[in-house]
Amino acid sequence: MNKYLLLTPGPLSTSETVKNAMLKDWCTWDDDYNINIVQAIRAKIVAIASSSTDYTSVLMQGSGTASVESALGSLISKNHKLLIINNGAYGKRIAEIADYLNLNATVLNLNETELPNPIDVENKLKEDNAITHIAMVHCETTTGMLNPISDIGVLAKQYNKTFIVDAMSSFGGIELDIANLHIDVLISSANKCIQGVPGFGFVIVKKTIIENSQGIARSLSLDLYSQWRTMEAHNGKWRFTSPTHVVRAFYQALIELEQEGGVKARFKRYKANQELLVAGMQALGFKPLLPIELHSPIITSFYSPTNTRYNFDLFYTALKEQGFVIYPGKVSNADCFRIGNIGEVYADDISRLLQAVERSRFWL
Repeated sequence: MNKYLLLTPGPLSTSETVKNAMLKDWCTWDDDYNINIVQAIRAKIVAIASSSTDYTSVLMQGSGTASVESALGSLISKNHKLLIINNGAYGKRIAEIADYLNLNATVLNLNETELPNPIDVENKLKEDNAITHIAMVHCETTTGMLNPISDIGVLAKQYNKTFIVDAMSSFGGIELDIANLHIDVLISSANKCIQGVPGFGFVIVKKTIIENSQGIARSLSLDLYSQWRTMEAHNGKWRFTSPTHVVRAFYQALIELEQEGGVKARFKRYKANQELLVAGMQALGFKPLLPIELHSPIITSFYSPTNTRYNFDLFYTALKEQGFVIYPGKVSNADCFRIGNIGEVYADDISRLLQAVERSRFWL
């Protein structure tokens, strides 16, 4: 079987020990699973998010998008109005979910390379007193931009709005204290910076919010309140069949995060990876899509070469044959590709990638 390094924003390359954790079968009714694994995970992710005791967590089957849909559909009632800040594919996806769920929502649409301006957000809040919730993406992996959740959190607090953050690609890789950032609801996924595998996402939410959300959900399987209530009442039991192997792998990934030195140490590694990647790619003649100051340590977009001989599929295949998988671009108005550096990826891996890129520059 071919083995290659995933240089993507997730799923990503995982450790052998995380993979090996999936080799045992688990019973969803057994306390060894529910108490020692599920409940432990719930406590650990809340502790990563904040030292505040105001929060609880809910695990939800499916992709990260399923957890976003669960949160929006279960916490925003017919009497609420949502402001969505959109500057990329995943902000757009929040808007699409709101449309599917028939939420009362308004969207602040920005260019994909445009950093949200808090002044524009504040103007929206001043113009429309009906807005009760604000939602935005933290790391918009369309471009690799890190959005200003701190500034928007201050506004949310000032105007008494519920602040929902899609931290899919940042939680566990960038230090956050969601209480200090005035984040009321944070959503992420098992297969991102915690370095687990795909299969479930999770929502970290203020207890007061989820306690008062009964009956809002627009979906049976994505009813966040009912999932939370069941886990609270039955020591981590899921309402429907849980992805047991994936959950056990995530527990192992959390242990390895702690062994690495926590989020601070992981951020340091990711940041070093990203800086090495950008410097090396620039030395090879590639230009990043964003200004350096807007880069996140998660993923970087690069302009495609302008030479007419360049073909992304050929470039992709050439790198894959050398053991690396990268991502196509997702920016609507620029021809680019993306390289991630999260997961079980280290400086030596980035150096080997740069050598592979140099060997693959057949279009120059």
